[in-house]
Amino acid sequence: MGRACAASAPYHGPMDISGRILVVDDDPDIRELLASTLEAEGFQVCAAEDGETALVALAHGAFDLVLLDVMMPGLSGLELLGRIREDSDVTVLVLSARSEELDQLLGFALGADDYLPKPFRPRELAARVRARMRRIRAEDQPKREHGVLTAGDLAIDAEAHLATLHGEALALTPKEFAILEILARNLGKPQAARTLFERVWEMPYDASAANSVMVHIRHLRQKMAAVREAEARIDTVWGVGYKLVAGE
Repeated sequence: MGRACAASAPYHGPMDISGRILVVDDDPDIRELLASTLEAEGFQVCAAEDGETALVALAHGAFDLVLLDVMMPGLSGLELLGRIREDSDVTVLVLSARSEELDQLLGFALGADDYLPKPFRPRELAARVRARMRRIRAEDQPKREHGVLTAGDLAIDAEAHLATLHGEALALTPKEFAILEILARNLGKPQAARTLFERVWEMPYDASAANSVMVHIRHLRQKMAAVREAEARIDTVWGVGYKLVAGE
């Protein structure tokens, strides 16, 4: 069965091979069905019984996909979806017993990536999730050759602790290197300041943390901009975070 989400355990390591999924549903039987179905497919599952618990889990961990029930007491699924989209582009698959077209359109307007009506067949759900995971893995994936991570004209050798841009070595501090590596591993996908801080500093996120991340991002940008004809850059996605762009 999928374990309950642990707010005190930030997720620092790489994603597991199949993927990490957050299940949000107030019905324990549905949570059990979803968790067992997905774990049988090799996914790591974290289960939340309401919207507030889900927000805590998202703030403290990294997920590939969120399975979200619409009709929940308190913070509804659509309200939670709106909150998620304020600072994350994580893939969200909405589950709902309400199959009206207007509800589906509202879900998509709020940023849902897929919509599956209840009752659903476990095999269909698993197939939808697998398809979404394949798409996630295929989109903007950096390449790895001989242990070196490449994203456009940026190359990162984690073992040698060496980052080169357009063939020129970047003089990076350990934290700058760690931030750049995270951004490269998630090429084109915005990473929240909270995520970067908790994974690099390995400390709880607080009011001063965003400024620390911003300063390090600024230094990274200055060092990357100093390399002539380099194409890779770090963009700010307002209200979401920072992303690495490999070039035009």
